[in-house]
Amino acid sequence: MTSPSGGLTRRGAFGALGAVAGGMALVDHAVATVPLERPGPDPEGQLPRLCHDYRAMAPRFPRLFPLIALHRHNTPTGVAFLERVLELVHALARNDEEAARLFRAVGYYLPGACLDETSGYAQGPSAAEPVDDAYVAAHCPRLAAAAPYFKSAHWDATFARGLDALIAGFHAAGARG
Repeated sequence: MTSPSGGLTRRGAFGALGAVAGGMALVDHAVATVPLERPGPDPEGQLPRLCHDYRAMAPRFPRLFPLIALHRHNTPTGVAFLERVLELVHALARNDEEAARLFRAVGYYLPGACLDETSGYAQGPSAAEPVDDAYVAAHCPRLAAAAPYFKSAHWDATFARGLDALIAGFHAAGARG
């Protein structure tokens, strides 16, 4: 199945595998492995934990994760997951608009990090003829300096720093008004 622009749709991708219902069930299964804590007095701590738990799910399903990331989560399992995230976000927000904006920001950050770790850097160079390290060192000194931190040994710290910055930025924007 293709979209009006001619690209393959998610449903078409599942259909091409002969597994629309099965594919959706696999997405639901993967999402259901993310622990959902009961609401508690610490939404400030629960939201990052939920994000870390979601991120931990992605490498358990690396080949499925691109479909998980693009899925609208409009199944009972999916909407329950989205409702839980919104519940935590809402506890940190002053109103529905702020909650919606933080929810969307988390929704941009989290799948992006997971896609990168399961399909991006995890898979090595994507160019047919990637530049070598000597070229990068000679022409891109800031990229060369940053490159060691792109390795998997640094992913946890990078993810935590980004999530902290996202939440802190949300609080700072709320404080401004």
